[in-house]
Amino acid sequence: MAALAVRLTPHRSTPAALWWCSAVLGLLGWGCSALRHQLLQSNAYDLGLFDQWAWLIGRGLEPVSSMEHVHVLADHGAWLLYGAGAAYGLLPSVHWLFASQAIALSFTAIPIWWLSQQAGLSPKHCWLACALWWLQPVVFNTILFDFHPETWVMPAFALALWAERAEKPRLWFALLLLMLGARDGLILVIAGMALDLGWRQRWRWCAAAGGLSTGWLFILSQRLYPLLRGGSGPKAAERMFGHLGDGFSSLVSSLEWGEIAFYLLILSLPLGWLWRRSSRSTLLIGSPLLLVNLLSASASYRTLVHHYSLPLALIAVVAAIRGGLQSPSRRGIPTWGLIWATACWLALAKPWFFTGPYLERQSDLEDVRDAIALIQPNDSVLTTSYLVPQLSHRSAIAFPKRSSRRPLAETSWSVLLLNPKDPGWGSSARVQRSLLDQAQANGWSCQRWPSSLNLCQKGETQPNVSKR
Repeated sequence: MAALAVRLTPHRSTPAALWWCSAVLGLLGWGCSALRHQLLQSNAYDLGLFDQWAWLIGRGLEPVSSMEHVHVLADHGAWLLYGAGAAYGLLPSVHWLFASQAIALSFTAIPIWWLSQQAGLSPKHCWLACALWWLQPVVFNTILFDFHPETWVMPAFALALWAERAEKPRLWFALLLLMLGARDGLILVIAGMALDLGWRQRWRWCAAAGGLSTGWLFILSQRLYPLLRGGSGPKAAERMFGHLGDGFSSLVSSLEWGEIAFYLLILSLPLGWLWRRSSRSTLLIGSPLLLVNLLSASASYRTLVHHYSLPLALIAVVAAIRGGLQSPSRRGIPTWGLIWATACWLALAKPWFFTGPYLERQSDLEDVRDAIALIQPNDSVLTTSYLVPQLSHRSAIAFPKRSSRRPLAETSWSVLLLNPKDPGWGSSARVQRSLLDQAQANGWSCQRWPSSLNLCQKGETQPNVSKR
């Protein structure tokens, strides 16, 4: 009984070194994401969206995106963003998002340590489990790739897995509620937890998780989304699965099997060698999310560059804890496990982007700073996608999409900040040149920098100027 009590209670002496390591890695992650942002590599989707929503909430304005014309709660039901809005009310800064994301992901190692102790691992193997989390490629890539609120609740997810085994139902249920406040997609993770609990015949817990995920899905799709979207429900399902057709044969033929096989390979490569039969129920937690990622029309769901596989990475680590790390033949695992995890991180994470792709706009930085200094806080700005997060603390900002056909004179934009030479994601040189030509024809004041960056302002009387 004493041994069981040890397994069901987090060790009171969680190493101070673990807290320090988590803090240092969190600060490093924050620095990397901030540097990427300063190098103009962040984007309207998704950093610009979340930054504008948080700024609007902080100012007490209605949090409706000027890019998507969507209320913050109609996007993914992420009510936790109101907490970010409160922080923006004190000091409006995108670094609230960068710092909280990096710190949350690094400190997920703390409940992973408790899960490892709960499984009876030695301190050496507990450290290895934490290192395996830190070395998950998708963790680092998610820290870099703009911002996504589900990163905040990865510690809650890990702690919920601990709380269920520790027989702490109130804490467990509260953590599940917190997870739902970050993203509607985490309904799939909680549904997967219900499958795991059913597999282990924990029927009351299974019913609670299943009921919570089903109930929140109903509230979002039948109540909240229609209320905030003028009667329409969630658009994600149609966007993600509209390509699948009606029948099984159509479904089979529509899937990219080579891409799917590669995705499954890179998902399992870092930790699959540590999974055992005892890992099966834990891996079952990820099955609904994995299925959605496999069937999605967007290839971004099947990479480790984006955040969509982040919960699967945590599930993979916990499956290793309850698998190979717990088995009697685990001698030598720490050394070789760290070597292999590091090799996978180097191959699949993107730190090397700072030596090449992230430096592509470095020569434009001075021009961008000069142009932004000429824009007023109340201006409504149409700019490139990678400049949206630099200017998103305003009520009206967007980027010109390739499909845009609306004449400039029929819009309410007062500033254009465009670069046809580098139009950014989702736009095109043709669309941006057309807008700049219309601005000049309508008598807007336009300036041009050597980098091909153009600033046009409505209602100004100065002549067109070319900056050197």
